[in-house]
Amino acid sequence: MKPKILAPKGVAEYFPPESMEFERIRDGLAQSARLAGYRYIELPVFEDTSLFVRGVGESTDVVSKEMYTFEDRGGRSLTLRPEGTAGVMRAVIEHGLDKGQLPVKLWYSGACFRAERPQQGRYRQFYQVGIEAIGNEDPMLDAEVISVAHIGFRNLGLRAFTTQITSLGDKNCRPAYREKLSKFLSELPLDPQTMERARINPLRVLDDKRPEFSELLKNAPLMLDHLCNDCKEHFESVKSALQTIGIDYEINPRMVRGLDYYTRTTFEFVHPLLGAQSGIGGGGRYDGLMQELGGSSLSGIGFGLGVDRTLLAARAENLHIEVESLDLYLIPLSTAAREMAFEIAIDLRRQGFIVDMSFGERGLKGAMKAADKSGARFSAVLGEDEMASQNISLKDMKTGSSREVRIGDLFKSLQNEEK
Repeated sequence: MKPKILAPKGVAEYFPPESMEFERIRDGLAQSARLAGYRYIELPVFEDTSLFVRGVGESTDVVSKEMYTFEDRGGRSLTLRPEGTAGVMRAVIEHGLDKGQLPVKLWYSGACFRAERPQQGRYRQFYQVGIEAIGNEDPMLDAEVISVAHIGFRNLGLRAFTTQITSLGDKNCRPAYREKLSKFLSELPLDPQTMERARINPLRVLDDKRPEFSELLKNAPLMLDHLCNDCKEHFESVKSALQTIGIDYEINPRMVRGLDYYTRTTFEFVHPLLGAQSGIGGGGRYDGLMQELGGSSLSGIGFGLGVDRTLLAARAENLHIEVESLDLYLIPLSTAAREMAFEIAIDLRRQGFIVDMSFGERGLKGAMKAADKSGARFSAVLGEDEMASQNISLKDMKTGSSREVRIGDLFKSLQNEEK
C-alpha cells in the first residue's frame, strides 16, 4: 500500500461539519463590511516579492523571516501573500481605482501564508477578512473601520473581546520620537540581532515578545507622549467618535503591530480566553503606503481579521454558531422513486431550497441514518404508495412529528416553515 499524503504542517484545514462554522464566521465578518458600503476585491495569492518588502517593511519579522518566496520559471521572485493590504494598494494604483469617488472602500477574504512556528491560533496558512478605506483622512472614517470589525464580532455573538487603540504618530512627529527611542535602546544590553532591528526601525523592538525584554523596556519612551498637535487632535477625534457610537476601548500605548506601514490610529481586538495568541484581528492607518508603492499620496486605513482565531474565540465562549442546514432529505425506495425524488430535489433547489437525497441501493434503515446525520430539518420517504397517491409524509427531524402534504405542494410547505 502506498503511503498517505498528508497536508503540510501548520496548514489550517477545514472540512464538514467544522467547515460550516468556519464559513459562517467568514461570511458574518464579510457581511459587516458589505453593510458599510465596502465592495469586494479578489486578490492574487502571490505577488512580486518587492511589493511586500517595500509595503510591509524589510525590518519586520514577516519579511525577514516568514515569507514564502520562490523564483518562477521566468526568474522572477514571487511571494505568497503574507497579508492583504499591500496587494489591495497595488491593485488600486495599477487599475486607477483612486481616480473616482473617494474614499475607495474595498473588502477581501482569503488565505495568507507565513512560515511561523505552528501552534494553536497561529498557522502557516491562515485566513483573513479585511477592509481598506483609501483617500480620506477623516478620523470618523477610522472609527467606522473599527466599528465594522466590532459589529462583525458582536453579530457573531462574541462578547469577551476588548478593543485596544493607540496612535503611532506621523512623519512630522515620529522622527523625533524615533531618535529618543533609539537613544534609549542604545543604552540597553541588546543582542546583535535586536541591535540590527533597532538600527533599521527602533519601533520594531517594542514588538519583541520575549519575557526578558518586558523589564528592559518598561521605561522606554512612548509614542503617545510625543505626538504632534495634529496627531493629538486626530486621535482625540477618533476616541470621541467611538464614544458617540458606543464602542468601548482601551488605550494601549505600547501597541506596535507587526507591520511597518502603520501611522496614527492603530488598533487590535484581543480575546483573553485564547492565551498567548490572543489577537483576533487588528489594523490601522497607513498614510504613506500608497506613495511608497508608486502611487499618489492618498491616505488609507484598514484591518485584517483572523477567521481561524475568531472561530477559536467563539468556541472559547461556548457560542452556538448558526450554520445553514438542509431543508429536506428525500429517501426513495425504488428505481422509479429515485427518478421522481431526483426530479423533486432539482425542482426545489431551483427555487432556493437546500435538498439532498439517498443515492444508490441503500435500504430504508441506512437511508434514515443518513437523514439523521445530514442535519436536515425534514425528511420524506418516497415509495410506491406515495407515488400513487401523490401525498408524502414530511417528518420534522427535531420533534419526530409528521404531516402529510401533496408532493406538488412541497415548495409551499417548506416556504411556510421558514416564516
